[in-house]
Amino acid sequence: MGVIIFWDHQAPDGIQLPVARMISQILDMPVEVRESPILLRGFNRQRNQHNARAILDDIQDKYTRVNGTEESLLLVVAADLCIPERDFLFGLAREAINTAIISTARLGNGYYGRLHHDDDIIDRVVKEGAHEIGHLFGLAHCDEPECIMFLPETLDDLDRKKKMLCPLCREHLADRRDRRKTAGTAPAADREYL
Repeated sequence: MGVIIFWDHQAPDGIQLPVARMISQILDMPVEVRESPILLRGFNRQRNQHNARAILDDIQDKYTRVNGTEESLLLVVAADLCIPERDFLFGLAREAINTAIISTARLGNGYYGRLHHDDDIIDRVVKEGAHEIGHLFGLAHCDEPECIMFLPETLDDLDRKKKMLCPLCREHLADRRDRRKTAGTAPAADREYL
């Protein structure tokens, strides 16, 4: 039991391995990166964004039902993501299908007129990826601003987070992981998290 990261061909290249290693260290579980087999759907022309829920629905319909994987899935895309009730989002997780998606569109410095630096994008993809995977294991948002499970509303919020879980979230993750190992299945809760 571990995590499979599907890396979209338009997402930043050359950072996959450091991202996978760091997420593995933070969550203490194996992480494997694969080229994404998912075609992005749910494009909203008026917003020039993809609906993250439509993409998760598509993954459920076309991948998880067919392949029946027990691993948690994280899709990393370059496309800007939204849901109807929010202008944008860094990522979205759906616990019931054990799948999450994150976008690199607003994680890079260029979007904000800042100088590009590979370390910044790696750091942010790691934090947001680990955050969404944490939700797949039933972790809720944390009030501790430095915890991976804190909900960032801005890039500065994301940058303030450390690449670690607070002690309480680490304990909850270990408990959820142990429960999943003994049960042998992914969670059935029908929850969605930003």
